[in-house]
Amino acid sequence: MSINAKHKQIEYRLDCFEISDIKKLFGYLDKNLRLIEEIFQVNIDLTPESLIVGEKNDDASLTQVKTFLDELAAFMKEGHDLTSDDIQKMAATIKEGREIWWKKNYSQGIITTAYHKIIHPRTAGQVNYVRAVKENELIFCIGPTGTGKTYLAMAMACAALQKKEVSRIVLVRPAVEAGESLGYLPGDLREKIEPYLRPLYDALYEMLSPERFQKYIEKDIIEVAPLAYMRGRTLNDSFIVLDEAQNTTPEQMKMFLTRMGFGSKVVVTGDITQVDLPSGKNSGLMVIQKILADVSGVEFIYLTEKDVVRHQLVQKIIQAYEKFEKNLPTQEKST
Repeated sequence: MSINAKHKQIEYRLDCFEISDIKKLFGYLDKNLRLIEEIFQVNIDLTPESLIVGEKNDDASLTQVKTFLDELAAFMKEGHDLTSDDIQKMAATIKEGREIWWKKNYSQGIITTAYHKIIHPRTAGQVNYVRAVKENELIFCIGPTGTGKTYLAMAMACAALQKKEVSRIVLVRPAVEAGESLGYLPGDLREKIEPYLRPLYDALYEMLSPERFQKYIEKDIIEVAPLAYMRGRTLNDSFIVLDEAQNTTPEQMKMFLTRMGFGSKVVVTGDITQVDLPSGKNSGLMVIQKILADVSGVEFIYLTEKDVVRHQLVQKIIQAYEKFEKNLPTQEKST
């Protein structure tokens, strides 16, 4: 790399990258380069052998760009796939001076799916989430939609099953839309609850394949159940996931948590901004944060819009809603 102080430019030689990685770096129609330009406020020009990076305004930092490209080259040499979302999150980390999270756990995939995709945490918050699940028996993960709360819980449950750390997976979700009274719906229990557990099914289909998932269901290695059907049970040697926990009442949350048996791990996920309970009912996920705040073996993980791993617009939409709701009068917020 060379620096032109007069014109505030750096030349970054492309021989830092493998030939096969250069195309991934540029992206389709140089989309990734344009994204890097936007984040770091620089202009990037191409030569046959290098990138010429120039400052666009006073907010630009050529040193940060060099650090980012160095990290990117090392990241890709380890064989990781690269998406525009990866570039955005890694660049934002460098730009904001935050800890370089991908050096910790990114190379250690949680599980390889039935379609040979390695699942791993993709943000600093997700790295912390995976760590918490490994170190604790009861984990609460709270965050907005798109942050991978449920997806990573499914991945860690499947990994624990494969490693024989548990003998089964139990998936639980409150069926608020059906009023937790499923008797009037046609079909057996699984058919009644299936529409409400579809996000969990989708993740498991990817990780296990539909055929293996069906086999595990038939053998009760994977069990799916509405929250109301947990009463009176004790779940031993299980990886238990309660999804959409913001839609539990405090009484339901207590009932669920006391189902935990020996050798089990419980992951509770939810988004406290999307409570669908009837007006006047408190969310069990809100209350439990105060009750279990100082209990050992329990950890609360909070993800934010910075951990969103869906389309880039999702992060902007979440930020826009948060800004809008902060400006609402108190009376409107409560309705």
